[in-house]
Amino acid sequence: MEHKLETADLAALEAIAPGRVFTGGQISEDYGHDELGDVAHMPEALVKVRSTGEVARILEYADRRLIPVVVRGSGTGLVGASVAVRGGIMLETTGMNRILELDEENLTVTVQPGVLLMDLAEFVESRGFFYPPDPGEKSATIGGNISTNAGGMRAVKYGVTRDYVRGLTVVLPGGRVMELGGKVVKNSSGYSLKDLIVGSEGTLGVVTEAVLRLLPLPQRSVSLLVPFESMEKALEVVPRIIRAKAIPTAIEYMARETILLAESYLGKQFPDKASAAYILFTFDGSTAAQVEAELDMVAEQCLQEGAQDAFIVDTDERKKSVWDARGAFLEAIKASTTQMDECDVVVPRSCVARFIRYTYEVARQVGLRIPSFGHAGDGNLHVYLCRDELDKAEFDRRLARAFELMYAEAARLGGLVSGEHGIGWAKKEYLARQYGPVQMELMRGIKRAFDPNGILNPDKIC
Repeated sequence: MEHKLETADLAALEAIAPGRVFTGGQISEDYGHDELGDVAHMPEALVKVRSTGEVARILEYADRRLIPVVVRGSGTGLVGASVAVRGGIMLETTGMNRILELDEENLTVTVQPGVLLMDLAEFVESRGFFYPPDPGEKSATIGGNISTNAGGMRAVKYGVTRDYVRGLTVVLPGGRVMELGGKVVKNSSGYSLKDLIVGSEGTLGVVTEAVLRLLPLPQRSVSLLVPFESMEKALEVVPRIIRAKAIPTAIEYMARETILLAESYLGKQFPDKASAAYILFTFDGSTAAQVEAELDMVAEQCLQEGAQDAFIVDTDERKKSVWDARGAFLEAIKASTTQMDECDVVVPRSCVARFIRYTYEVARQVGLRIPSFGHAGDGNLHVYLCRDELDKAEFDRRLARAFELMYAEAARLGGLVSGEHGIGWAKKEYLARQYGPVQMELMRGIKRAFDPNGILNPDKIC
């Protein structure tokens, strides 16, 4: 059983981070949950850390006293990964928000974990560079992106966060500090401990610095909005486009219902909303000729496959209206209901239409509204289950049944529980069902190797 905080423990924390230790009513209720809020529990102490040294001293003390520790950035997660489900100490890293170095020769940028994704993007792009990972929540921290191996809209062409993490500074329980990876491009030196940390949701160590890979900034970027008469026609065109060797930067699926919710939420009009479903393509490259050739090829193929039109999104006004709506989908769905939960499955690209069609069947079967959108190019779907006017007990009952059905269907199609939001507390049961005892015990063994006393983000993932 872990140790509960006492007066002496608070004094020890105050000595490490003077003036930045908070308890009881000093801690805002916001620190008790993440973006969805379904998993809720307050920490006993909140410490706003500023350095690797502070984190190391706190973890050494907490490990010795068997005090649970959870790390939190902006709190934009959706699976309860940053919630202190056993109380203890919460380390907030948003004060560790410095961009430490831009290395133009090695195409890397070194940052602290509290740097916001949108601030990093602005910094590197103003200097002619490009950080490709592009999760929908731009106010998330880089530390949070690393902890969930966040993907986003550009993953279809550029990959996910793990592909851009070259090096990490990580503090282990007991206060040991490790330097993993670095600025090297290749590494075949034993087990990749760095890649274990990426996606581990703060259960293995605390990231206090990251060396991130950059690319030259593309000189041209254009989007193409393509309406279809049905969801099936829209999604079935995606594997054909990729098979034709086009490489869009992003391929996003959006349904008319979700677009209307975003319009209502933003109070702004979408360029076109007459069709049942849309695919939004983005293309980027070093020359206008290259980008326009890819765009023309994809537009022509979509029209051949039954698209109703193909709108080029190249003016600032059109770009803003389309991408503001796409960026607001999550908040718009959240604002349309009393409570919601999410299903962040990933399935093979060829199965996206079948899975979305199945969610319609689940909605009818269990009696829930289930809007969706997603990254059609990489098979990662964001499916939201809305409570609306149901009472809490009935919603929880229907929610559990809907999750059982959808995760089973995703597995049947060759998919996995989470594409980019992680497992946290909320999805542990479904991960265990899919992976089975052998894989789960291997993961628990890795956890024990890094964190023998189990103090780091307990009860998450495995």
